[in-house]
Amino acid sequence: MELIGKIIQLLPEKSGESARGPWRKQEYILETEGEYRKKICFIAWGDRIDDFAIQKGEKLVVSVDLESREYNDRWYTDVTAWQVSRAGPPEDSTPILDDEIPF
Repeated sequence: MELIGKIIQLLPEKSGESARGPWRKQEYILETEGEYRKKICFIAWGDRIDDFAIQKGEKLVVSVDLESREYNDRWYTDVTAWQVSRAGPPEDSTPILDDEIPF
């Protein structure tokens, strides 16, 4: 599944130790485009945090896996990113106009 939108918030990175060793994750809030905008929280795990290098304001296409699990009669769903591509420049960047190029 693909999500397309703008990163509006980066949540603090979390890390810890499990039976399988150290882990780290970071959550991001993406706002979709269109008439009915939605905010979606997705997760990047481990080295993908560095590989994706997601910044606030970026327009992204995020490929995600959805997974739900039950715990104490409640269901929890994770939205985990496995691929990220840039859909455009960050909103706070200033584009270079053709007449500003020195050559």
